[in-house]
Amino acid sequence: MSLQDTPSGERVHIGLFGRRNAGKSSLLNGITGQSVAIVSEEKGTTTDPVKKAMEFLPVGPVLWIDTPGLDDDSTLGGKRVEKTRQWWQTVDMALLVLDGSSRDFSREKELLAELRQAHKPYGILVNKEDQMQDEDKDFFRQAFPEEDIVFTCAKKPEAMEQLRDVLAKKCYETLSGEKRELLPDWISPKKPVVLVVPVDSAAPKGRLILPQQMVLRAVLDKGAYSIVTKETELKEVLETMGEKPQLVITDSQAFSYVSSIVSEAVPLTSFSILMARYKGDLKRQVEGADVLDRLEEGAKILISEGCSHHRQCDDIGTVKLPGWIRNYTGKNFHFSFTSGGEFPSQPEADLIIHCGGCTLHEKEMKRRIRQAEESGIPMTNYGILIAKMNGILARSLSPLTDKPCQ
Repeated sequence: MSLQDTPSGERVHIGLFGRRNAGKSSLLNGITGQSVAIVSEEKGTTTDPVKKAMEFLPVGPVLWIDTPGLDDDSTLGGKRVEKTRQWWQTVDMALLVLDGSSRDFSREKELLAELRQAHKPYGILVNKEDQMQDEDKDFFRQAFPEEDIVFTCAKKPEAMEQLRDVLAKKCYETLSGEKRELLPDWISPKKPVVLVVPVDSAAPKGRLILPQQMVLRAVLDKGAYSIVTKETELKEVLETMGEKPQLVITDSQAFSYVSSIVSEAVPLTSFSILMARYKGDLKRQVEGADVLDRLEEGAKILISEGCSHHRQCDDIGTVKLPGWIRNYTGKNFHFSFTSGGEFPSQPEADLIIHCGGCTLHEKEMKRRIRQAEESGIPMTNYGILIAKMNGILARSLSPLTDKPCQ
């Protein structure tokens, strides 16, 4: 991802679902105007989700996702179908693609029922219109009497142009709801916000990590003044400022040091806690942090990250966090780790600690929280837990719930 690209997790996710050879991949290629997905007459050509980012006006930046067929009964088909069903839970809109030459809709109607039950925005596309007569279209309208069906043909460029217009309008009308805010709404323009960014061996070369980029942009969008510094220069920066900052946001790893320098009169929080509020369920993750005090010796803790990166010797997830937990509790636990798209459907843990999920879509982050809850496992967030272990959880949460006196 370049600095000009919208992060995948911040794009509108639109998924294509349906049987093998219904034309999902052809439609993806037609909608994007590129040969993104491999197309073949052989069933099951798409075995893993294919993604394509594009600017889709007036919706904005979107991520199209082509998924494996719902009717894959091969040896690995069951796992692919399970993954496909997982994907529809994480998209903003599901497009159900039907084969215009088929008359069996049992799998599609099962998925449609799940989409309706989950109140998931969806649309129905019938592909291969070039092979259909008027009576065929009537058959589909009768089979789905309550639906606004769109008939199209992936082989015809003019049909794809019309489909893009129809989908753009439908997506915009359906998804243009209230926008989430990364920063508290009380942040004022023309007042300073200090961002504390440690630069250690685990920091990426030559750039800020995604949560820092996102918060920096959010501060600029608020019209506030951004002051970015390492924790080692923070004291000097605060002393030379003409006015106290309206908020200090730090990397959670530096909470202990930063909280000792920043006056209690100055609101303080972390990038990770802001992400928990922005993409997750802040209340539930705060409750999950309290479970740490009640864990018995030898309990199982799953530490999960949304992205995949090369682990360093002082990696926060696999090294620092387990060490801090042992020091805080005086107990030894069994730690396990996942990253990227790996998140167990049935976690075996007494507590799950998740990163802020900056690279994940909001719905995927909330799906993971919901999955943990359904499994009866409390879940918390890196920053929330680190703040708790440093005795500053209430302080780090207060900027998100209370408007401080200026």
